[in-house]
Amino acid sequence: MVDLILIIFVLGYVGIILEHVIGINKTAMALLAAVLSWSAYFLHSPTADLLKLGHYVADISQILFFLMGAMALVELVDAHRGFSIITDCISTTSRRKLLWIIGGISFFLSAILDNLTTTILMVSLLRKIVPQAKDRVLLSCIVVVAANAGGAWTPIGDVTTTMLWIGGQLSSWAVIKSLFIPSAVSVLIPLIYYSIRAKGRYPKIPQETVSKSTEPGGRLIFYVGVGALIFVPIFKAATGLPPFMGIILGLGLLWLITDMLHSPHQHRVHLRVPHILSRIDTPGVLFFLGILLSVSALEAVGLLAELSTWLKGAVHSLPVLAVCIGIFSAIVDNVPLVAATMGMYPLDAFPQDNTLWHMIAYAAGTGGSLLIIGSAAGVAMMGMEKMSFTTYCKKVTLPTLVGFLAGMGAYLLLL
Repeated sequence: MVDLILIIFVLGYVGIILEHVIGINKTAMALLAAVLSWSAYFLHSPTADLLKLGHYVADISQILFFLMGAMALVELVDAHRGFSIITDCISTTSRRKLLWIIGGISFFLSAILDNLTTTILMVSLLRKIVPQAKDRVLLSCIVVVAANAGGAWTPIGDVTTTMLWIGGQLSSWAVIKSLFIPSAVSVLIPLIYYSIRAKGRYPKIPQETVSKSTEPGGRLIFYVGVGALIFVPIFKAATGLPPFMGIILGLGLLWLITDMLHSPHQHRVHLRVPHILSRIDTPGVLFFLGILLSVSALEAVGLLAELSTWLKGAVHSLPVLAVCIGIFSAIVDNVPLVAATMGMYPLDAFPQDNTLWHMIAYAAGTGGSLLIIGSAAGVAMMGMEKMSFTTYCKKVTLPTLVGFLAGMGAYLLLL
């Protein structure tokens, strides 16, 4: 059974990679792999339990609701032309300057929000600054790398760091102090590499396509929308409720405001939430669902736990173990890998803020940037920009790997 599920996963994974070669949409491959994997599990496992599937679906649903809510908030602000408030401040067309500006904003914004929300927001902004999709390829990739790096050094910036924080493996100030420089190094290496090669300027946006002003209520929707995204971690800390509840709260508030603003005006139907929901990237959300369900099937049969156990026996150096976890997190979801690691190493042997936990937080957060499907941010960007697996690999995998290893080296030097 385990072999069958692994074969299904690998075939689905290959299908996703070869999407543009075989002409089959990656979402179809991901959904088929998910359903076939779980079908094999239920047909061949005597201990198959719907409660186990329900547990995984509950966890995945939280991520999907968060993703859909964040997309809706961003699309709502976009429909009101609210992002022109920011894009008007970025007047440069220099490829080099824009690369650093986008990378810097993504890095620090991700620490306040999270890598997924930051990626959705920044890619949406890029569409306004650089309208041509072919010109956005490198910038979109840098957004993912910077957002993942920025999310690794705060407890609320990445789901795996949050897991370790909630589990007692990390404390807030210690992880910020220990991982800020390594995370910054991991994104500086790709930025320096590409800024050396970046020459010239992006084409100027034709004046007739530039929005002269926001839509009615645009500034209000922009500030409330961005405020709602920033409020999510505060809401979670204050109530203990999962992040998707904070996103739903923000969406509900904006729904109320936009209905009050636009319901008296029939010609503003495009600015109201029911219309905005039709603009959400549903195939991208379904692709995310398929990937997470497929990985959860691997976890359900114990394959990921076996992998972690094998690592524990084969790798005795903690830094090497963390690097391996980071590299594996680019292939499979980093959440079950970190969860398995938390179970492998008890707190009485490795207490809070032990170097092991810092290295795992760094590696799991930044290692996902090595491949486009290695992080929620990468998957979201893949769906929004329709970027292929191979395009991302050719553009950023090698410089990102060098940055990832350099960041780990910086952490070890600072001990």
